[in-house]
Amino acid sequence: MSLTSSMEDYLEAVLVLQQQKGYARCVDVAEFLDVKKPSVSRAVKELSKKKCLIKKDDGTLSLTEQGQQIAQQIYEKHQFFTRQLIEA
Repeated sequence: MSLTSSMEDYLEAVLVLQQQKGYARCVDVAEFLDVKKPSVSRAVKELSKKKCLIKKDDGTLSLTEQGQQIAQQIYEKHQFFTRQLIEA
């Protein structure tokens, strides 16, 4: 499946927020990525269609198994490059 880098950022943001707070909501993702809430809503719809993300009735976002795998890969890749830059 091909995702844009922006879609990958949304998945990674949900992963990080879940790790930090135990949950993620659209407003949290918007604040985390410094984007407007309508942008998050559009991304959530698209990622839901791609079966990467689920928006629950209480407004929290949950990664599907596929979404979790993609988000984890992106997160690890970003961590790797961050470490490389710090070491350089």
